[in-house]
Amino acid sequence: MNEEQKRHVKERYVLAKQKGVKFYPDIVYKDLLVSFAIFLLLVGLATFIGVANDPKADPNDASYIPRPEWYFLFLFEMLKFIPGSIEWVGTTIIPAIAILSLLLLPFIDKNPARFWKKRITALSIMSIVVFLIGGLTIRAVLTTPSQPESALASTLQEKYALGEELYNINCVECHGTEGEGGEVIGVAGLEGVTIKAISSEDVLFTRTDDTFYNIIDYGQPNLMMPPFGKGYKGELTPVEMESIVTYMRYVWDARMALPKEAQTASTIPTLKEGDVAVYDVHVEPIVKRYCISCHRPGKTNNNYIMQSYTETMTSGDHAPNVIQGDLNSNLIRMLHREEIEAGGAMPPTKPLPTELIKIFENWVLNQALQTVQ
Repeated sequence: MNEEQKRHVKERYVLAKQKGVKFYPDIVYKDLLVSFAIFLLLVGLATFIGVANDPKADPNDASYIPRPEWYFLFLFEMLKFIPGSIEWVGTTIIPAIAILSLLLLPFIDKNPARFWKKRITALSIMSIVVFLIGGLTIRAVLTTPSQPESALASTLQEKYALGEELYNINCVECHGTEGEGGEVIGVAGLEGVTIKAISSEDVLFTRTDDTFYNIIDYGQPNLMMPPFGKGYKGELTPVEMESIVTYMRYVWDARMALPKEAQTASTIPTLKEGDVAVYDVHVEPIVKRYCISCHRPGKTNNNYIMQSYTETMTSGDHAPNVIQGDLNSNLIRMLHREEIEAGGAMPPTKPLPTELIKIFENWVLNQALQTVQ
């Protein structure tokens, strides 16, 4: 910078200082306007786009793919090019050099000009930095595998519905459909064991939701209840266990009022006079509540699986257990608690309500349809 340039810069500085801009209220006012604009932008994004409703962090979920927030993705991607033995270079040295370079940039490029064509050095350095950050961010988004879906229930209705399904799968065979307990039948290692009711006021009124959660998570080894949490080699995530607790609390605790929408979602449809029962509408809800706990893979059930319409119709060592139009089908006979070659009384602990047996009979008599024709 020659003497003429220095004199020109000093003159501009003196004039600007004489004119001046007051910090209050001028600068404060501008800052408030910008802050309010950003606030409105955030409110709009939260209202119309929302925040991803991810499940709670679960350190036992080995399928989870960790990733930082989007503004750190370029650093996350950069580490893929650095061997693990010198990872500290990518996490400490390179960011430190980059930050230091930006801090020193005003001292490296002392050009007083503001026109972009006269700031080649500074613009070149910043362009390279922006290009690298943008490129690594885009590459991180494109190459990082998508997160596997997990059970996610956020509303009370969703938690209740998920909890009902999981309770029927994991708990019914020992605790009963209504949490009534009693003698366990057909469960290896628990045959003949009598289990106390978990739906009584003595249990519900004296145990918090956290207590129920911990029992499901850790189990009760001395009472022969296995753990269900993934941290103890079970199969359930925190959200799933919370949903089971929600279902137990709302379905049995007289102090809790279940919203109508949740009641509707969990109700087994009734069969009116003249109606024809179909699997998807009438039978499947009954199967999920009373049958699926035992009739799934890994259980002692003569290989009769009832997780789908096809399995209900065709699986089992004595298949077919359902014959269209025939009330002498194995399934109907077992529901009437007959002891036959295909199996014994079903459900084993207590009879199915008469109105539900009639739905099965109506379904079989009307060709055991899967859906409404």
